[in-house]
Order: sequence, then structure tokens, then C-alpha cells
Amino acid sequence: MGVGEDKPHYLEHRERLRQRILDKGAQSLADYEVIEYLLTSALPRRDVKPIAKQLIARFGSLAGVLAADARDLADIAYVKDSAVATFKIAHEAAKRMAREELADKPVISSWDQLLAYCRIALGREAVERFHLLFLDRKNRLIADEAQQRGTVDHTPVYPREVVKRALELGASALILVHNHPSGDPTPSAADIAMTREVREAAEKLGISVHDHVVIAKSGHASFRALGLL
Repeated sequence: MGVGEDKPHYLEHRERLRQRILDKGAQSLADYEVIEYLLTSALPRRDVKPIAKQLIARFGSLAGVLAADARDLADIAYVKDSAVATFKIAHEAAKRMAREELADKPVISSWDQLLAYCRIALGREAVERFHLLFLDRKNRLIADEAQQRGTVDHTPVYPREVVKRALELGASALILVHNHPSGDPTPSAADIAMTREVREAAEKLGISVHDHVVIAKSGHASFRALGLL
């Protein structure tokens, strides 16, 4: 930009966004403005407001953009590796913050925080993913491990492997968690059968299965609340 030339209009807009964050807090931004601000570091020489609005329209929400598959994000014009990496690190930061809320607390008495963490981690995955939450004798979280990544409607789970890992970690209890990309958290017949197999294998070795939670965009389903455990 030469001497005396005006700044591109989007640079002034960025400065106003930055100042609003400093003066009023980031909560003052609309969802598309959060995306817009994240994009400024990835695309410093481009007006990113239209791109941010396109992303919100495509993925439905701020959470939908941050959790979207990298290949789907890259379908949007100008959203390349740097922008995708920015969204992925923001999503990971949100997951870690939610997980920290569970640290050193009995998971059973922090159920709302657990559900919030599971929704952030799994609620918008495009394929089924199966996680195990390993708990100690005080029901505090030892580890959250992804066991399998499946298809849009099926994840293979092997009860022996589940129990073996629980023993390796010294876990006294488990909570099973998986997502339904369809949006409907209702447990399937296969979900119910698999849960019974895991519970039977675990109980033989003194390991409790506290619950199996199915996460979906529309909500969640708890096997224990439904009388399935």
C-alpha cells in the first residue's frame, strides 16, 4: 500500500473488532464474528467477513465450524491449511477447557460438566466414535480414550480390549460414550447388546460400568436413565 493510500476497509473493521473484544469482552461478538476474527491470522490480506458468514451458513453454528471435518472446511473458498489449523486448535482448546472442569472431581456428581465435555468432543463428528472414560475408586477421571472410529452408523467395540485397557490403567469403573451422527441419540439394538457384553466382561473382574451415554446434535441418551443398565 503506497503513501497516502487508504487502508482496505476490512483492516479498519478488524481494528474495531479487536477493540470491541478489549473493551466489552469476546462475548460481545456474534458467532460469525468469532469465526471472522479467527480467520484474520490465517488470511491477513483478505476480507474474511463473507467467508465467516459462508462457513456459518454451511455448518450451522460456531460449534459446527470448529468441529467440522478438515476436508469439508477446505471446500469453502480460501479456507486452506492455515485456516483449518486455526479452527482445529480452537476446538481442541475448548475440549481441554471442558475436560479441566472435570479434573479431580467425582464424575458422577459432575454430570452436567461431563455431558458438556462429551458434546464438545463428539457431538458433531461425521462418523461414529467410541470413547471410554476410565474412573478411579473415587469416580475421578483417569483417562478418556478413543477406542474406535467407525462409519456413519456403526463402531466395532471389543469387550476384551475394553477390560484389558481398564486393568492396565487400574480403573475401577467405566463410562462408555459414543456419538450418533444421525442426530438421534436413541440407542440401537446393537448398542444395547454391545453394552451388555462389556458390562458382563467388566463385572467378572470387579470393574463397574456406570453408564453408556449416546451423544447427538439433538441431545443425549443415558443407558442408566433409560433402565438399560
